[in-house]
Amino acid sequence: MNMPLAIVDAFTDVPFSGNPAGVCLLDGPRPDSWLQSVAREMNLSETAFLLREDEGWRLRWFTPTVEVDLCGHATLACAHLMWQRNLLSAAETACFATRSGLLTASRDGERIMLDFPAEPAMPIDSPVDPAEILGVPCFIAGKNRMDYLVEVPDEETLRGLQPDLAALLRLSCRGMIVTSRPASREFDFVSRFFAPAVGIAEDPVTGSAHCCLGPYWGKKLRKTCMLGRQVSARGGIVAVELAGDRVKLGGRAVTVVQGELLVC
Repeated sequence: MNMPLAIVDAFTDVPFSGNPAGVCLLDGPRPDSWLQSVAREMNLSETAFLLREDEGWRLRWFTPTVEVDLCGHATLACAHLMWQRNLLSAAETACFATRSGLLTASRDGERIMLDFPAEPAMPIDSPVDPAEILGVPCFIAGKNRMDYLVEVPDEETLRGLQPDLAALLRLSCRGMIVTSRPASREFDFVSRFFAPAVGIAEDPVTGSAHCCLGPYWGKKLRKTCMLGRQVSARGGIVAVELAGDRVKLGGRAVTVVQGELLVC
């Protein structure tokens, strides 16, 4: 049988905005090389592969070039599609076994809530000068196991960034999260995310980055519940709730393509 394949726009309720993720429902284990080839063919920032297991689902994420440890928008896309295809009842929690441990997703009205590990940025003495990479005044707020976190003065500066992607490629990390205070009171913070090292020049909306942004802005703003906007060309909104060493990420999703993978 051919395998179901979909494209879901995550962290948005408007088609062709947010972050598109491929979702493939596997009929059995597949070689890593095959999974990478499908992700390369899809050519989206992430393609997620779901395989049913005894206690839930095995979930893996691939960019067009590599497998990654954590991906929020593709996890949101998977949960959305599972409820849409009646693989879960409305009251069930989706449980995913991943490279970042057990992740869950539950429905909260029209919103899907992801339970992810917090990934706070730790202060560092770094030889990296973010101003040279980004071309604007800024400072390194820290680094976690995946990314650098950099703050710039304001949203106008953030929106105008044209980073040196070649310089970013030389960093020993997945990417760079760049953030600022928002121009609008509707949001608590705004951000962009650049990750050329994993084949993504700029990611439209990055759930895993908010596992870092949440603790950072939560401490600065003295809040546990916040609303962030990623101000990429497509844009998207992520609700963030701090819960100790976990971060809950909330968002909506829209399925824009459904079909089958014919070459199995």
